[in-house]
Amino acid sequence: MSKVELGLKENWKQFTLLVIVNAFVGGMVGLERSILAQMAEQEFLISAKTAILSFIVVFGIVKAITNYYTGVLAEKFGKKNLLIAGWLFAIPVPLILIYAPNWNWIIFANVFLGINQGFAWSSTVVMKIDLVGEKQRGFAMGLNEFAGYLSVALVAFFTGWIAANYGIRPYPFILGLVLVAFGLIFSIFFVKDTVQHVAKESVSSNISRLKNIFWETTWKHKVLGSVTQAGLINNLNDGMTWGVLPLILAAKDFSLQQIGLITAVYPAVWGVGQLFTGKMADIFSKKKMLFIGMFLQAIALLILPWAQSMFHFIFLSVFLGWGTAMVYPTFLATVAQTIHPKDRAKSIGIFRLWRDLGYAIGAILAGIIADLININASVVLIGVLTLISSFIILFRMPELF
Repeated sequence: MSKVELGLKENWKQFTLLVIVNAFVGGMVGLERSILAQMAEQEFLISAKTAILSFIVVFGIVKAITNYYTGVLAEKFGKKNLLIAGWLFAIPVPLILIYAPNWNWIIFANVFLGINQGFAWSSTVVMKIDLVGEKQRGFAMGLNEFAGYLSVALVAFFTGWIAANYGIRPYPFILGLVLVAFGLIFSIFFVKDTVQHVAKESVSSNISRLKNIFWETTWKHKVLGSVTQAGLINNLNDGMTWGVLPLILAAKDFSLQQIGLITAVYPAVWGVGQLFTGKMADIFSKKKMLFIGMFLQAIALLILPWAQSMFHFIFLSVFLGWGTAMVYPTFLATVAQTIHPKDRAKSIGIFRLWRDLGYAIGAILAGIIADLININASVVLIGVLTLISSFIILFRMPELF
C-alpha cells in the first residue's frame, strides 16, 4: 500500500495506456456515426425516421443499463475484468454490420455495442479518476474524453470517406475488427486494476458517504441531481444529432463524403476541446462551465434548422462541439469531487445510466416529431429542452468549493 501513489505524474504510464484504450472504445461508436442512417435508407429501404433511429434507441438503453451495473460489478469482479468483458462483447459488432441481411441485425449489433461502451468506457473513466486522486480530475477527464471523442470523429470521417469511394459495406466496418483486436490486447496484457488507489484515497477523504446513492445521484442531491439532468439532456441532443443531422444533410443533397466531414467536425471539436475545458474545470467555477456549455449547445441547435451551406453546418457543429466539450469532463469531475471514493464507481454508474438514456430519449423524440411534423421541429424542441436544462443548473446547483 505504501508504494501506491496518487497523481497524474505518478501514474502517467497507466494513465496514458487507458487514454489509448479509450480511443479504441470511442472508435467503435465512430463506425456508425456518419453512415448508418443512410444505410437504412439505401440498403434496407427504410423511410420512417423513428425506425431509422431505432439503432440509437437500443444502443442508448443498453449502454445506460450497463453503466448502472458497472459500479456494482466493478466492486465484485474488478474494473480491469469489466474492461476486458467490454471488449469481448465488441467482437461481433463489426461482423454483424458487414454481413447483416436486414435492419433487425443492425439493431442486434447495437445491443453488443451498448454493452461494450458501458463496460469499457465506464471502466476507463473510473480507473483514471482513481489514479489521479483529488487533483487534476477535470484535466484527467478532459484527456479521457478527448481521446474517446476525437477517435469517434476520426473513424466517422474515415468511414464516410471509405463509403463514398468503395461503398457502404463491407470496407468501412473492417476498421472495427482492428479496433477490437488492439483494445483486447492492451486491456488483457498491459492495463492494471486500481483497487489499491481507491483504498489509499479513502483513508484521507472527509466526504460523507451517501445514504441512498441512486436517488441522491438522480435528483435529491442539489449538485449531483443538477449534473445528472444536464447529462441526460446533453446526450439527448447528441442522440438526436447523431441520427438526424446526416438525414438533414442528405435531404439538402450533400454527398456522403461531405456528410462524413460535417458529422466528424462536431465530435472532433468536442474531443479536442476537452484538452482545454478539462483543465478549465480544475481552475474555474464548475457551475459556470456547465451553464455556459449547455447554453451554447441550445443556441446552436435552435439556429441549426436555418442552416443552408457547408459553412453554416460546420460553424454550428463547432459551436455545438465546444458547448459539449465544456460540460463533458466537468460532469465527471463534479461528481468525483462531490462523492466519497468508495461511492464513486456506483455514483458515476448511476449518472451515466441517466446520461446515456438521453441517447434513447433523444432518438425517440426526434423520430416521432420528425415523422409527425418534420425534422426541423424535432431539432427546435430538443434545443428548447437544452436551454431549460442550462437554467436548472444556473438556479438549482450551488457553487462548489
